[in-house]
Amino acid sequence: MAEAVQRARVGVLGSGAWGLALARLFSLEGHDVVVWSESEQTVERLRKTHVIPLPNDPELPAEVALTTSVEEACAEKDVVVFVTSSRFVRGMAAQAAPYVRPDTVLVCATKGLEEGTLDTMTEVIAGEVAKARPDVTPVTVALSGPSHAEEVAFDMPTAIVAASHDERAALLVQELFSGDVLRVYTSEDVHGVELCGAIKNVIALACGIARGLGFGDNSSAALITRGLAEIRRLGTALGCDQETFFGLACTGDLVVTAGSLHSRNLRCGKLIGSGVPVDEAVAQIGAVVEGLNALPAVLELSAHCNVEMPICEMVGKVVSGRIAPEEATSLLMNRELKPEGPAAYEA
Repeated sequence: MAEAVQRARVGVLGSGAWGLALARLFSLEGHDVVVWSESEQTVERLRKTHVIPLPNDPELPAEVALTTSVEEACAEKDVVVFVTSSRFVRGMAAQAAPYVRPDTVLVCATKGLEEGTLDTMTEVIAGEVAKARPDVTPVTVALSGPSHAEEVAFDMPTAIVAASHDERAALLVQELFSGDVLRVYTSEDVHGVELCGAIKNVIALACGIARGLGFGDNSSAALITRGLAEIRRLGTALGCDQETFFGLACTGDLVVTAGSLHSRNLRCGKLIGSGVPVDEAVAQIGAVVEGLNALPAVLELSAHCNVEMPICEMVGKVVSGRIAPEEATSLLMNRELKPEGPAAYEA
């Protein structure tokens, strides 16, 4: 693994708003940054405008290099950051594998669970790289927490978590990317951090559906709090660290994703709750809605672990068209009455 360096060579795989916001930040911190996009049109537009496609046009530094070559983005890099949709992470890892050095730190800033395998994103990356490169023992770091691109791109203070089984890798990412904008904490609970990052998007969909039905803050607070109970129940069953559920990767990210209009999941849920079909709602958002991507794997994990997750279950039934949002509300409100407290996380 690369030793800590003041000026790092960083490849960013993904040219969406979050990838570009991170690239901007890394460049301003003094690192050499290359951003990969699959679209030549996107690369040419960014080279011409140096503007990140977000409200109020945050500037992308001219020093950020742009390419459609995976090799250029990955070869001889200290750190490679994956910032694609969760559904493209496996393919992206397979493309990157031939070019990464044995000591390159592979950072995943994408939140999600893979349908079918139920792998987290760092598990997907490590598996693909190890398969293609017997000479490499992949070192991965999950980068997660409450971090809207719309705010990071304008240098608003943000705290996130770098989680890794390799302490040196987590510390390297912490040292490289912490500054006036990002404060990076470290964690060893990689699975817990990634699990929280995926499920909070589903809870945010639920909060959006409630908003679309015309409900207010009371309903949102109930869904966030009980959603946290569902995340904790599943995480506990999978052996995750209890402290993770009260940290940035869970409580912090859940609050911001379920309560901010920057949140695609919240906005998509709101459209669904107001009667817009799911496909049309996603089209109106115009970007990836990761809660919908994660939902099948979350429900499969819930069934596999025999963990009750009624909010996630109702979101699944609503987005699949099996029940209307109003019926889901009634079913949740009329469930068997139970105590709150420690027992509530067990049943």
